[in-house]
Amino acid sequence: MARITSDDESVAAVRTDVVRSGGTRRPCLRLPDDDALARRLESGDAEALGVSDGDVIRLSFDRETRYARVDADSRGRLLRGAFDNRRLARSPGEGENRLLGWLRDHDRAAGDTVLLDVVVSGDAYGLRLPGDRSVYDVDAAPRGSLADIARDLDG
Repeated sequence: MARITSDDESVAAVRTDVVRSGGTRRPCLRLPDDDALARRLESGDAEALGVSDGDVIRLSFDRETRYARVDADSRGRLLRGAFDNRRLARSPGEGENRLLGWLRDHDRAAGDTVLLDVVVSGDAYGLRLPGDRSVYDVDAAPRGSLADIARDLDG
């Protein structure tokens, strides 16, 4: 396991909007589309997020690693929640949504901005407030061939 800080040159910080979406109108995070991403990145390149609809990612905040499923609606990609394990992220009605608690604890609501740190593109991300510095504990990402097999099995 490695420790990486949010200000490490290998970490790209993406400004992400807190929005309300879906039938519940609960706060969630709107990920920028590729064009907006190129304008919002503080460092890195336009392909830094490396996620698409249905992907489950590791999302670290408050020194804990959670799991989030990337969803999409007519306006783009969203993170609607963060959960204790991958299974709960895939079926969010079963577990506690830790993202809602984090947003509430940090007084973030629709219209506010948070930073999504790209620690390992396509796998590990961090969440923090603008101006804050975070340290992320990151396991090595799975080898490409194993990740591809797991993705194929998940459908």
